[in-house]
Amino acid sequence: MQDIKLARTQSLLKEILPSALANLNDTRLNSLNVIEVKCSRGKYFAEVFLNAPFATQQEKAEILTQLKKARGIIKEYCLEETGWFRCPDFKFSFDTTLEQENRLDKIFDTLQKERESKQKGKNDTCS
Repeated sequence: MQDIKLARTQSLLKEILPSALANLNDTRLNSLNVIEVKCSRGKYFAEVFLNAPFATQQEKAEILTQLKKARGIIKEYCLEETGWFRCPDFKFSFDTTLEQENRLDKIFDTLQKERESKQKGKNDTCS
């Protein structure tokens, strides 16, 4: 039962947070994608994973600084939208799994091409 409530809270936050970010006055924050929200068991803390493929590492650091400053406004928005008594404290971070997957895909493609070229080289020498 507890896990269902936690999943519901995470899902609702994942749905609400993009709207909260869109209401902020910073265009960099407006266009962030919320990938996932993970709440602690007691729902006191929530880690929000974001995606900003357009941003450099320096811009990402600036975005995280701005989000830290805007946490109060974001919490207030979530409280208004949900009618909750309290809202979790947010910790924002960028999701790196997509970047890791892309790097792995490139590595696998390179390995596959090397394998194919070696196979082709063996076939050419045998003919």
